[in-house]
Amino acid sequence: MSPAAEEPFGPEILIDDNGPVRTITFNRPHKRNAFDETLLAALHNAIVDAGRREDIRAVILTGDDNAFSTGADLNEYVGHGPLQARAANTRSWMRTFDAIESLDKPVIAAVRGYAIAGGTETILACDLVVAAEDSTFGLAEMRVGVMPGAGAVARLTRWVGRAYTKEILMTGDPLTGTEAHRIGLVNRLVPADQVLAEANRLAEVLALRSPVAMAAVKRSVNVASETPLPYGMHYALQEFALLFASDDQQEGMSAFLEKRRPKFTGH
Repeated sequence: MSPAAEEPFGPEILIDDNGPVRTITFNRPHKRNAFDETLLAALHNAIVDAGRREDIRAVILTGDDNAFSTGADLNEYVGHGPLQARAANTRSWMRTFDAIESLDKPVIAAVRGYAIAGGTETILACDLVVAAEDSTFGLAEMRVGVMPGAGAVARLTRWVGRAYTKEILMTGDPLTGTEAHRIGLVNRLVPADQVLAEANRLAEVLALRSPVAMAAVKRSVNVASETPLPYGMHYALQEFALLFASDDQQEGMSAFLEKRRPKFTGH
């Protein structure tokens, strides 16, 4: 663990900045990494901080061998009325997931063990998912009389379609890593002891790409997945055109023609 693990984001997350890759580890093993407001605030701050750092080009979110996260710490919700529940989700959960989704750098979820309820909600805000073959996903809120309230209903529909989304939400049943991979919820499925190594390999590849082009791709896919086709296509065309004002575009094309590896600066 790098010295950055000592940074004051709070004890409920650990930060490891290794070259251009920041790894954020959820650190509530006694609660199977269930999210409380303190952890969510720390995660939000670590994501915002990564966005400010030019040296950080990719982010990995992970838990421990037993759990990525089992979702909300329900102790914080007992006794809530409608307005309190809405305010809590807006203040903590939605703010944090919006920060992950809008970060102009790729975010990879590295999943071992359980990623259920808010754990699955978290990966839906990420860009890519590397998961263990024996990992477990699902949105189990129906089993406690509620439904996901931090964006998963919309995000999951866009990831896997209406039919799978309704089944996952209405039954509350868990999905194995293999099932999650089959329906497109997981990008790469590997043995549990290879999850972090595979996530780091992927992050290091992404870190070599142009940061400005990477941010443009992320924005374009996010917009295109939520808008009519003509708008999404025109939005992506605009992002494409604007890249020709960047140093990275000139460096990338020059390097290709000169048969050398490009040195992208993010400018």
